[in-house]
Amino acid sequence: MRPLQWLLIPVLALGVSACSTVQGWFDSDDDDPTAPAELVDIEQTVKIRKLWSIGVGDGQGKGLYKLQPVISGDMLYAAGADGEVKAVHRQRGKTVWDTELDTGLSGGVGIYNDALFLGSADGSVLKLSADNGELLWSTRLQGEVLAPPQSNGEVVVAQTYDGKLQGLDFESGEKLWTYDSDVPVLTIRGTSAPIINGDTVYAGFANGRVVAFNAQTGGVMWEVRVAISQGRSEIERIVDVDGAMALIGNELYAASYQGRVVAIDVSAGRKIWQKDVSSFSGVSQGFGNVYVTDDDGTISAYLRNGQGLRWQQDALGYRELSRPTPVSSYLAVVDYEGYLHLLSQVDGEFVGRVKAGGGGARANMLADGNVLYVFTNAGDLIAYEITAKGG
Repeated sequence: MRPLQWLLIPVLALGVSACSTVQGWFDSDDDDPTAPAELVDIEQTVKIRKLWSIGVGDGQGKGLYKLQPVISGDMLYAAGADGEVKAVHRQRGKTVWDTELDTGLSGGVGIYNDALFLGSADGSVLKLSADNGELLWSTRLQGEVLAPPQSNGEVVVAQTYDGKLQGLDFESGEKLWTYDSDVPVLTIRGTSAPIINGDTVYAGFANGRVVAFNAQTGGVMWEVRVAISQGRSEIERIVDVDGAMALIGNELYAASYQGRVVAIDVSAGRKIWQKDVSSFSGVSQGFGNVYVTDDDGTISAYLRNGQGLRWQQDALGYRELSRPTPVSSYLAVVDYEGYLHLLSQVDGEFVGRVKAGGGGARANMLADGNVLYVFTNAGDLIAYEITAKGG
């Protein structure tokens, strides 16, 4: 059973009659048209050098979490599902501090200046000191926090699996406001991380909408429909906006499962352009492109100006790819077996590959210059230097 199939198991247990829809999902790969593509040899035109590797707890644990690290200055902060949180010097790969929380973690890591924010499996938001890992406050919410809480220094916003977005006071953790979205019968396990920019919060929901809020009051400023539920079965009607969004200037990019990738003008709350896509890993941008991986394994680069498709790469079919991450002039994705693939941002051709670790890496990768940081599901935090051969 592959990771995408696992994502729907918890919601299928709700008792929806969908047997005819899912028939054949769990057949052997020999009979399955969605079996992962076999990897073929490529010409390595880049050097991939491992700079360091360090363990962080049990990684994503058994809860299908996507705990992602965060960069701040010379530091890299990462957390494991078992409650271990580490501050690592990202050039040297050395632990600066390490703390063990007495609760399992499900969402994180968010950061604002010297404060870290995490979500726990029991539905709490935690604020830690980025200087030493000290727990500053913990506020109990209802529902798992499956994405990194975000802050502007006045308000902390956290999204829960039950469709709520909540604002908390930065200093005390006191609840300030709650927005409750309509949650479909079936959803993919996960939530998109909210983006907070000044006094505005942008959040994607399982009903296929992106909503802008006033950070101080929780008032809705606008909402845009990314996808419309279609089909006769509840599975066919899943349109979650679960993956990472990207904000560049006044343009917000978001993608949904069984829906579209859209560009939104945040100043007006209207769509600039849209393309059909089905993605649960989210979008990124670079070289004037917007990158998205489809659930069938196709990697697409759409022109940011809305003029269409620049390139597509379909050789990694059904390999459960991560969110594409630009690093230097390349684009990185990790598949379900833990292979890290590098493509050219110019034309989508493969330029390198390395095995980062078995079991894949659900957490979004991070990049700074030509260094890529990968946090595997098993808890290995790895730094790779990417350079052109002969460079």
